[in-house]
Amino acid sequence: MINKDNMDFMPEVAIPPGETIRENMEFLGMDQEELAARLGITPKHLSNILNANAPITYETALKLETAIGPGAQFWMNLETNYQLNKARLEKQAELNLDLEILKEIPYKKMSDFGWLENTADQSKRVMNCREFFGVANLSLIQSSYAVMFRKQKQKNEIANLSILAWLRKAELEGMTIEVEKFSRRKLKTFISTFRKLTLKAPPQFFPELQKLCAECGVALVLVEDLPKTYICGATIWRNNKAILALSVRGKRADIFWFTFFHELAHLIHHAKRQFHINYENNAEEDEANKIARNYLIPDHLYQDFINNYPYTDQKQIVNYANKIEIAPCILVGRLLHDNLIEYKNYSNLRPSFEIVRPVAVNA
Repeated sequence: MINKDNMDFMPEVAIPPGETIRENMEFLGMDQEELAARLGITPKHLSNILNANAPITYETALKLETAIGPGAQFWMNLETNYQLNKARLEKQAELNLDLEILKEIPYKKMSDFGWLENTADQSKRVMNCREFFGVANLSLIQSSYAVMFRKQKQKNEIANLSILAWLRKAELEGMTIEVEKFSRRKLKTFISTFRKLTLKAPPQFFPELQKLCAECGVALVLVEDLPKTYICGATIWRNNKAILALSVRGKRADIFWFTFFHELAHLIHHAKRQFHINYENNAEEDEANKIARNYLIPDHLYQDFINNYPYTDQKQIVNYANKIEIAPCILVGRLLHDNLIEYKNYSNLRPSFEIVRPVAVNA
């Protein structure tokens, strides 16, 4: 059989050299015990060779040459061909399994984003995905990430390959960014600066935001959204580097900034090297959510606004937000979260962000 992808010979089965030894034994009228004695090995060792549980070594090939013939090279060739054919069949079996797993990976979308080569060849897609995930075969993706998650104290194993692809892209992007040594103290001192950046447009704020994060030992990356992942952001640790990844799936400005400060809360208040992933409408992240809300708008300022101002008035929202040096959308988002205003009346104060491509930073 010929494999059309690479024109290599593909055997139907791998025949172990033990089969040929048995044929010679039958021709010579010799049983297993006698041949073992003639070879100077134990019957158990010979049984292992006959049943392909042990290979024919150079030493054994020379013994077979004198005991039953033919030459030692003949036996070594049989062993080599058997091992090679066995490896080819195993490789093909792995490829067949990977072709099934490939169906669960959003390859087309990933290639549209430039993460992977655009090709219709399924075997090439498998090879590209293996390289992207850094695994020998695609069946190892989940187990390799399970190990990483255990090291970073992530309790729940992730089965969704789209989510793992998103996290892998965040990891690869983050590893290219040079950062200084991680410092919680620096992150805390920059909180007021981060808040003021909410007043700027993405082309102005993102390079500065990324640079400030790098000075604190954090690689800030933006990763395009993949279908059915529902990820807002994540924090990953690699080589003592914190990678703060944010999704850019047409986010409203207030959601983008809240997610950034949410992940910031994890980095400042939780143990180093802990992995976190934040999904849309995730109620399990209450602690980080509360901290993020207070970072963006300290509770005493928020209470001052809702107690002393007509908080449903757009002009009042804008004026108060400017007074406390925060984007109006942040205040609107907080009011919406607390069900104090209705979504339909304030969409003009909640702009959407265009996708901002990650920018290389040299700290």
